[in-house]
Amino acid sequence: MKKAFKWLLIAVAALIVMVIVAVIVIPMFIDVQKYKPEIETRVSEITGRPFTIGGNIDLSLFPWVGISLSDLHLGNPPGFQEKDFLSVNFFEVRVKLIPLLSRNIQVKRFILEGPRIVFEKNRKGVANWEDIGKPSVETAGKPSNEEEKADESKSDEGLPIKDLVVGEFLITNGVILFLDGIKGDRKEISDVNLDLKDISLDRPVNIAFSANLDGHPIGVKGNAGPIGKAPGKGTVSIDMTISLLKELTAVIRGNIVDPASSREFDLGLEVYPFSPRKLVAALGGEFPVVTADPGVLNLLAIKARVKGSPRGIGLSDGILRLDDSTLNFTAGVKDFSGPDLTFDLNLDSMDLDRYLPPPGDEKPAEKQESQKPSMAEKSKADYSPLRKPVLDGKIRVKDLKAHGARIQDLYMSVTGRNGLFKIDPLTLRLYEGYAASKASLDVRKDVPGIKMELQAKGIQANPLLNDLLGRDFLEGTLKAELDIAFEGDDGKSIRSNLNGRGDFLFNDGAVKGIDLAGMVRNAAAALGLAEKEGEKPRTDFSELNVPFTLVNGLVKTDKTSLTSPFLRVLVTGKADLIKEVLDFRIEPKFVGTLKGQGDTRQRTGITVPVLVTGSFSSPKFRADLKGMLQQELGKELPEGSELKKMLENQDKESVREKKKAVKEDIKDLLKGFK
Repeated sequence: MKKAFKWLLIAVAALIVMVIVAVIVIPMFIDVQKYKPEIETRVSEITGRPFTIGGNIDLSLFPWVGISLSDLHLGNPPGFQEKDFLSVNFFEVRVKLIPLLSRNIQVKRFILEGPRIVFEKNRKGVANWEDIGKPSVETAGKPSNEEEKADESKSDEGLPIKDLVVGEFLITNGVILFLDGIKGDRKEISDVNLDLKDISLDRPVNIAFSANLDGHPIGVKGNAGPIGKAPGKGTVSIDMTISLLKELTAVIRGNIVDPASSREFDLGLEVYPFSPRKLVAALGGEFPVVTADPGVLNLLAIKARVKGSPRGIGLSDGILRLDDSTLNFTAGVKDFSGPDLTFDLNLDSMDLDRYLPPPGDEKPAEKQESQKPSMAEKSKADYSPLRKPVLDGKIRVKDLKAHGARIQDLYMSVTGRNGLFKIDPLTLRLYEGYAASKASLDVRKDVPGIKMELQAKGIQANPLLNDLLGRDFLEGTLKAELDIAFEGDDGKSIRSNLNGRGDFLFNDGAVKGIDLAGMVRNAAAALGLAEKEGEKPRTDFSELNVPFTLVNGLVKTDKTSLTSPFLRVLVTGKADLIKEVLDFRIEPKFVGTLKGQGDTRQRTGITVPVLVTGSFSSPKFRADLKGMLQQELGKELPEGSELKKMLENQDKESVREKKKAVKEDIKDLLKGFK
């Protein structure tokens, strides 16, 4: 028995020695180079592209199974600028042989030197990657149910190995080239280097990646894993730092759950403060935005938690810093086809005027040209994409400046569904007062419609108009109500369909630039031809009420009134927003003395009505003398031709008497102008 066991051990040892000798000696005597044509042909058949191996094939079997190749070329089909789709200077992989018997894969080295990949789209719009590895007719059919079940059972089993260890994994001096034959664009990522360390199934993998994007350095460092013995299942941790041009640094930390199936992730994202202007300058480009303040867009930082899956993404604990402003935010997106979007934004302060284009930046000729509708603008707009999104959001702003106006404590609730978007409510404080509004945008039809309601009270009109319009013409405390609606998607149609009503009430203020008291004392002043030197004319009032209606772009008012202790002013008329013309009559009346206006005499004489006509850009003012005479004489005067005809039928004596009577009447009327 002992002798038999001894001979068995000798036989086994001899077998092992023979195997070892074989794996060492065989590569020395077998010419693997003769297999190059067969390998090239087989790869060409699989990829559908020409494939060549320019260098030698080196093979080793013990103790590491290894193969090395050099000068590999996978070509492009005809019709492309670049000859090769993929080329590799050198490739080597070495795997330990004995552990393979127990399904343990130990890779000594995996090296890829000088890989070059070209993604090219030719002038016909055909991409060079579209037809790689197209399945043959025999294998193009769908797998049977049995095959699908077999694949599922295999996927459940995980990897057909027990362990994986890679000592060295390197990709060096790689190049990725992007060519667009239609646009003529060329983008190159060069000096691509990837170094993976401590590769195994049960430990995190250290990752170091670097490259140059059109000559600008980018890099990624960190670790990921472990991936476990069933890759695609379980939780994979990520801790990565991304750098770009030494100007931008971002960190991503978190977990990916079941990457092969549910693909859920929970990641923390932080982009450290950087200057967008400096980043664009480092890339060699011109900053795409021209701002009124060139000092803005010099600091940007983002921090947020990103959680999601293929079904949706959620942002929480978000903080965005832009220059001097800080925005806290949460947001979520689900049903990407819509999408269904929720958000909650909270901004501390912002001066929007700093980010707008500088005033006067556009030339007059450019302005005129921009007003001409293009062919795209003339074509009918398609609002169907706006009928899909679902919105539910809130916006809060502590302090805001826009177009010169300053706003505090802005709150806005935005909702939208099936093409109907609502802002309800919108509240804010401004200039010692308060405003509340609600509005809606309806794109359920081919022509959009907008409705808006506004209530405001306690607002100081003078600083608001000064900041908003840069004009100092009105003082007073404003109370306002506004309810308007319109349809259309261009200026003309909007003005033509503008309807609604409004009422603006100003208390304890003054109209600057107009001295109504002076006008009624002096006809020249009524025509705007006289002012007191060194004084800016003004009309003080206790109440200025401006009610109006809007009917298809025509603004009408019948009861606009100004009330002061000595004067009442009634304004009637209309303004055509389509033709941009005015037609108003201003009728002042005395109710007492002109104390405080440089005159203490009792005023019960006539007043001078003023007609306002002309265009919005060039209004005209003239005294309504005819209306004044008719009012005082208590009858309507004939027109000039009728008056002349009437006078011709009278004898000269009668004419002289009537002319004298008329002159006396006019003298009496003009006494009020002294």
